[in-house]
Amino acid sequence: MKISYKKLWMLLIQKDITKVRLKRDLGLAAGTMSKLNKGEDVALSVLLRICDYLDCDIGDICQAVRC
Repeated sequence: MKISYKKLWMLLIQKDITKVRLKRDLGLAAGTMSKLNKGEDVALSVLLRICDYLDCDIGDICQAVRC
């Protein structure tokens, strides 16, 4: 299984929030943003911070997909 953050990118577009703004507002490291962009594993604590920022549930920003 692999993680997909496609829902996150779509939600950012809906809320008119850029990736740069997300990174800045949450103080995310460049490496974390790189992992998100590549669909790699990111710490649950980071995902929960993103959910809190976007006022959504974790299922609204990511999903497990078969390889």
